[in-house]
Amino acid sequence: MRRVAITGMGCVSPLGNSVDAFWKSCLTGRSAIGPIRSFDTSLLHACNAAEVSGFDPEGYFDAKELAQIDRFTQFALVAADEAVVQSGIQFESDLACRTAVIVGTGAGGMATLDECYRRLYAETATRLPPFTIPKLMLNAPASHITMRFGITGPAWTVASACSSSNHAIGTAFNMVRTGQCELAIAGGAEAALTLGTLKGWEALRVMAPDTCRPFSQGRRGMILGEGAAIFVLEPLERAKSRGAAVLAELAGFGMSSDANDLLQPSSDGAAAAMRGALEDAGVKPEDVTYVNAHGTGTLANDPTESRAIRRVFGEHADRLAVSSTKSMHGHALGAAGAIELVATIRALGDQIAPPTANFLEPDPACDLDYVPNQARAMPIEAAISNSFAFGGLNAVLALKRTY
Repeated sequence: MRRVAITGMGCVSPLGNSVDAFWKSCLTGRSAIGPIRSFDTSLLHACNAAEVSGFDPEGYFDAKELAQIDRFTQFALVAADEAVVQSGIQFESDLACRTAVIVGTGAGGMATLDECYRRLYAETATRLPPFTIPKLMLNAPASHITMRFGITGPAWTVASACSSSNHAIGTAFNMVRTGQCELAIAGGAEAALTLGTLKGWEALRVMAPDTCRPFSQGRRGMILGEGAAIFVLEPLERAKSRGAAVLAELAGFGMSSDANDLLQPSSDGAAAAMRGALEDAGVKPEDVTYVNAHGTGTLANDPTESRAIRRVFGEHADRLAVSSTKSMHGHALGAAGAIELVATIRALGDQIAPPTANFLEPDPACDLDYVPNQARAMPIEAAISNSFAFGGLNAVLALKRTY
């Protein structure tokens, strides 16, 4: 088994369209949640979301490209560009065929799908644009990344709802450390802020009408977000030998399924995935000081995750810093784990735990230290990042700091 380094990462998010911009907003506790501006919300009851702003696709793509790529693919490509540039990798032919591309998404090209339905049912159109299917298909980001960099190794998409990114990154991690591939580009992308999507989420009665307050008394539900984050993974020794800056060591990956309920989370399943990630990484629970929580802000998820953390960490749970950055960038569904991994990596590198924003007061059912409202400087040598999805699909990544 080879140790695996993360040597590049890129991010497009409601908090900023680069890793540095995203992290700067995280450290100030700025929430990007607010009224939706991209479409008419008069048919919605919950009209807030965390939208990516200041993103001009014409600044990144020409007209021919834009005709073929949905917003979620645009996000993925811009994030991939940033990650590859930071890594310093050049994909010559011998490396291109030994590089994997694995991207997670939960919904795919929802903007394209929504627009098609609007044309068909509202305008009674008889024809749709020729690139409709290529734009909305879930594998579009992975395919376009391969074409952008000339990568001819294995490439595919993972779709496991809100755990999609962590499953994609964890699978890439396993392929690199076992030698199945030499390099991997992995992450997640989502752009599901459409009228049709939000009406569906409203029907579940889990959407907050105001903002996202994970683990806080007075929380009223989740807020949807969008964005992408992409990472470059390679063997640690390879990274060191070429003089690359190692952002963090991806050390472990844990998965489980609740086999319990389609919508209600299980502390058993969440605990099993966290425990599996720690065991896979060879990290003792007491060595972890930061947990980037799934933390959706719903009445069901937050106490369930808190109980699961206590089961895994025991008395050490009282010494953990646990935060949910969804309080700032919203829940980006299939891209959530990837965006939150950016925060976890920067927390390790800068030795600062990002806050849980919008926190009002403690909830007796959520009894951990949630780093309320202000970032905290603290020693962080090992951390985990949680993703728990509808369908009871759990995926947890464990990371170590590198020097």
